[in-house]
Amino acid sequence: MSKNHDLRLFKKIVDLQAYLKNNASIGFVPTMGALHEGHLSLIERSKAENTLTVCSIFVNPKQFNNADDFTKYPITIDKDIRLLEQIGCDVLFLPDVKEIYPPQDSPTEKLDFGFIGTTLEGAMRPGHFDGVAIVVERLIRIVHPNKMYLGLKDYQQVLIIKKMVELKALALEIITCPTHRESDGLAMSSRNARLNSQTREEALILSKVLFWMRDHIHEMSMEILIEQAKQKIIQFPNIKLEYLEIRNAENLHMIEPGQDMKLDCVILIAAWAGDVRLYRQCASIALIESNSVNENHLNHIVHLS
Repeated sequence: MSKNHDLRLFKKIVDLQAYLKNNASIGFVPTMGALHEGHLSLIERSKAENTLTVCSIFVNPKQFNNADDFTKYPITIDKDIRLLEQIGCDVLFLPDVKEIYPPQDSPTEKLDFGFIGTTLEGAMRPGHFDGVAIVVERLIRIVHPNKMYLGLKDYQQVLIIKKMVELKALALEIITCPTHRESDGLAMSSRNARLNSQTREEALILSKVLFWMRDHIHEMSMEILIEQAKQKIIQFPNIKLEYLEIRNAENLHMIEPGQDMKLDCVILIAAWAGDVRLYRQCASIALIESNSVNENHLNHIVHLS
């Protein structure tokens, strides 16, 4: 990381917008804080492509359908600010709840995301994607970025946000970036801080299974592949699988038995590691003919024209 940078911090929309006015090119990285290398890589990408980079930290209450999960979400503001200074981020937007959702707030239109909004996480966490769409739209309208940077770890969420941008006809480009992993393969996530040493070690089976499935995709049927993967996971007592699916990467539709597995597909996993739900933790992986993860190909799949 570079030496500390003059980071400007704003808590009020009016002050932020006054500062951002007339900037030629704004890159935006929305986060909920507890920053890690994955977030910082998005900021570095933005810095390379824009004259000004804005990071927001806002733990959005509307996207938590579990009050306990919201309460336990890690808050590390002082550490986050130090990291942003070190990486050379230009602006931090740090609003409170009333700034984003004022008391006189009018009801927000509920969008129809179609199948991608009702399957997998949409089915497991009713209202979650509505909350994500609401806050991301508001942040976009506040910051008015030219480009917004999202990590592919939250694959279904990326599809939802892109659909929201399309439905709302928002004028910005969305750039998706590869998942960052720890040296042992665990996908970087703010939720990792809540894992104890035992559950963290056991959670590694999830990323190992994803890579194993990728490497064996053409060696057996989809049904056998999924069943063998599940058998690997159930050997770990602290890991409780919610779903393990292979879906069409563009629209998350089911892959039918016997369907050509050379189609663009994605593996999606949600599981509990102890009392921590790792629905984001397990990154989606493109199933392609080579033995490597081509996330640039995924970028193409989910990029809106």
